[in-house]
Amino acid sequence: MKGKRNIAQRLLRNKGAIFGLFVIGAAFVVAVIAYFVAPDHSPDANRIMVEIGGRKPGYRQRFLLIRKQQQPQPVSFFHQLLYGREDTCDYLPINSYIIQGDSVVVEKFIDEGVAERRSFSLDQLGITPGGLQTAGPAGPIPVKTQTFWLGTDKYGRDILSRLLIGVRVSLAVGMVTVLLSLSVGVLLGALAGYFRGRVDEIILWLVNVIWSIPTLLLVFAIMLVLGKGFWQVFVAIGLTLWVNVARIVRGQVLAVREREYVEAARALGYSHSRILFRHILPNIMGPVWVVAASNFASAIVIEAGLSFLGVGVQPPQPSWGLMIKENYNFIITHNPILALAPGLAIMFLVLAFNLLGNGLRDVLDVRV
Repeated sequence: MKGKRNIAQRLLRNKGAIFGLFVIGAAFVVAVIAYFVAPDHSPDANRIMVEIGGRKPGYRQRFLLIRKQQQPQPVSFFHQLLYGREDTCDYLPINSYIIQGDSVVVEKFIDEGVAERRSFSLDQLGITPGGLQTAGPAGPIPVKTQTFWLGTDKYGRDILSRLLIGVRVSLAVGMVTVLLSLSVGVLLGALAGYFRGRVDEIILWLVNVIWSIPTLLLVFAIMLVLGKGFWQVFVAIGLTLWVNVARIVRGQVLAVREREYVEAARALGYSHSRILFRHILPNIMGPVWVVAASNFASAIVIEAGLSFLGVGVQPPQPSWGLMIKENYNFIITHNPILALAPGLAIMFLVLAFNLLGNGLRDVLDVRV
C-alpha cells in the first residue's frame, strides 16, 4: 500500500499527467451525462432543421414548438441517460408571429431575407418546459429561442450537442481496444517469454505477420469477417493493437523469469500458471499500463480515421471523425469551426492520454 501511495503522490506532482487526468475525467463525466447537458436531447442529437444548416457559432434562432400528432412514449431516467429522449414537439424556425383568433400566423424562416407565411391552430402548439412562454389571447404560445454556441452542421443539427454525445464513441472504442489488446497481448507475450522455444517462435512469427500489415488494411480485413457495425469497429481496432503489448510483455517476462523469486517458486513445486500469473505478471505491469494509455490514444485516432472514411460509426450516430467528414468542406469556406471543433476535441483527448502515459512512464521508471 505504501508503494502505491508513493506512486500516486509522484504522479500528482507531474503537471502533464494531472492535466491529462483532468481532461480524461471531464470527458468521462460528459460521456455519462451527455443527454442531460446537451441542448439537443433527442437520440443521437439528430434534430434536423435544414433551414438553419451551416450556421456560425453563436447563431440564435426562435422556434415555434408544434406538438407532434403521435407523442413518443415516456422513457425512464436510465433510458434517457443512455439513449436520450424523443422530442414531443417539432421545431419550426420563425422570424415573427401574430395571434389571429384561434390561430397563430408565423413568418417561417427559410433563409436570410426569405420567409414563408404559415398558419397553425392553437391546439396544434405544444408546451415545452423551459421554453419561452409568450402569453396570447388564447393562452401561452410556445416560442423558444436557442443559441447554437458552436453553430449548426449542414443539416441544421447542433454541433455542440453532437460533440458532447460523440465523446461516448471515442471513450468506448478506447476502452474496448485496451481490454482486447491487454487480454490478447499479455497472454501471448507472457507465454512467449516464459516458455520460450517453439512457443516463442510461433508467437513471434504471428506478431511479425500482424506488424507487417498496415493498421487500416488489417482493420478492413477484420471488419469483412465480423461485418459492418458499431461494436465490430471496436473489436477490429482492438485486435490490431495487441502486438505492442505482446512484444513488451515478452521482453519483461524474459528479463524476470530467471530472478530468485521465480526460481524459489519453481523449487516449491508451483505450477507454471501460478508462477506466471501470480508471481511474474504482477511485477511487470508498469510498462503494460504505459502502453495501455498509448493504445487508448491510438484507438481514438484510428476510429476517427475510419469514421472519416465512412467505414466506422454510421450516421446518424455522432462520431468526431464522422463530424469532420460531414463538415470538412466548410474549412475553406465561411465556417471552418464545424470541422475544427471535433478535430480539436480529438487532439485534446489524445494529448491527455499521451500525457498520462508519459507521466506513468516517469513515475514507474519504465524503460522499453
